[in-house]
Order: sequence, then structure tokens, then C-alpha cells
Amino acid sequence: MAAADGSSLGNPGPGGWAWFVDDTCWASGGWPRATNNQGELTAVIDLLEQSREVEDLLVLLDSQYVLKSATEWIPGWKKRGWRKGDGKPVQNAELMQRLDAALESRRAAGLRTEFEWVRGHSGQDLNERADQLAQRAARAFQDGRTADAGPGMRGAPSSDEHRAPAKEQEASPTSLEPDLFDGLDFAVDASDEGEVVRLERQLLDDAVRADPASVAALLHPEWEEIGASGRRWSRDEMLAEITPLTVPEGFELLAIHELSTEAVLIVWRSVGEHSALRSSVWVREGGRWRQRFHQGTRES
Repeated sequence: MAAADGSSLGNPGPGGWAWFVDDTCWASGGWPRATNNQGELTAVIDLLEQSREVEDLLVLLDSQYVLKSATEWIPGWKKRGWRKGDGKPVQNAELMQRLDAALESRRAAGLRTEFEWVRGHSGQDLNERADQLAQRAARAFQDGRTADAGPGMRGAPSSDEHRAPAKEQEASPTSLEPDLFDGLDFAVDASDEGEVVRLERQLLDDAVRADPASVAALLHPEWEEIGASGRRWSRDEMLAEITPLTVPEGFELLAIHELSTEAVLIVWRSVGEHSALRSSVWVREGGRWRQRFHQGTRES
């Protein structure tokens, strides 16, 4: 059993990936610029490539995007020449092809691979460790350092050097941002792995909150908030005062509503020392999602 996770400070921004089995068996890496999804995919690819001698592998993921890619979407994409049902190219096609090859290699060898979704930041030990290692790798590249590669898997062949796909790595932020439910060729399931939900979660991430530039990348230029205390916040005030959380807060998604093709409302509950009901409006401009408005209501 292993957990795999990815992280991106700014999405796109300094990125990291990691998988974790135990303190003697884990790996991580990253790049100066990548997306969350690239990190998530690379973590799984590296785990599969290093576990060629593992007969039964259970991979824990908190990403529905990667889970559905590995278990549902890839066969259809392959039949259509790595295009989605609407004819558009599959995002991160190079990584998806590597994921497919790694899965096929295990199947050909008679090895079993299963995937299981776990809710992120819910206290699942392996998931929490993979998340921490991926964030640490992203911060290393943010600081201009190389991430700790980790011990890897005992007896495994050395992994190839991992890079985000060259074309996508060098492209504009617009092309790096996946669609809200990228790859779905049927009715959308508003899961908590929708892109705006992933970005909302980043605002609870201490690594992001400690870096005003990472926070600024997530907030619309005209952003404002009505806080749970009733205070009205401007973007400049928030950037000047935001700090890491003194007590970690959990995230409980309650609803997600598509207001238009370029605007999404999410309703959620922060769970911690002071629980609150929260709603956020995210808008997409130039292909990039940013939070436009946030409101919190303290629960009694």
C-alpha cells in the first residue's frame, strides 16, 4: 500500500510530487514550474515504475482526476488518438501515455494494481506523508534547490529523470490549466477534486499562506472578502496580513455550482478551532481560475 500526491505553489508554479510507503520506502521530486495534476500524475508513474517487482499494489490517491484517468478514461482517449470526446487534445498527454505504459507493463507481468480514492487532509497517514513530501519538494524548487529524491523502493531499477512534458512545461499558464473536469466524456460529477476546489484548498496550505506571491496568484485583482467576523477585506489587506494557520483547518465540501462557463460557486465548511460555513466565487479569465469573492459565516 502506497499513497501518491502532487503539489503546485500557484498552479502553475513550483511543483512537487511524492509517493510514500514508510520511512524507508518513499520518493519525491519536482520542477521549477508545473501544475498540481502534473505532480499527481508523475507521483503515480514513478511509483508504478519502481514497483515492477511488487506483486500486489494498492495506490491511495486524493485526486479524482488521476484516479479516473488511470481506471476509466485512458482506453477511450487511446482509441481517439489521445483526444477527448469533444475532439480536443488530452491535457498532459505525454504523462498520460507514460501512465498507460506503466500500467500495461504491470499487467503484462501478471502484477495487480488497484487504486483507491481517499479524501485529502482527512488524517489518512500515508496520504498525509505523501502530501507533506510533495509540498516540501515544491518549496525546494521555489527556493532554487533540488528536492530530496528519497530512498526509493528497495531493489527497484533507477527511475528515469522526471520532467513535465516539454511543450506544456514551457507553455503559457492558460494551456497548463486543465478544464474543471478534464477528460469527462459523460455527465459531469461535481467532485471535490474540481479545479476550483483544489485551488480553494491551497488557501489553507501553510506553504502557500507563508508566501504572499503564491496567495496573490490565487486571488483576482478585484478580490474582496466578508470574513466570518464580519470584517470586509480587500486584496491588499489580505496579502499584507495572511499567515500560516495556527491550528490546521479541515475542508468539507458541501456544494459546487456552475454559474456560467467562466464562474463557479463552491460552498464548504472549514473544520477546526472555529468552524465556519464558507462560500467562494471563482472566475476564469484568460484560462486562469482566481477567487473573486469569499464569505465566511461562523457556526454557533
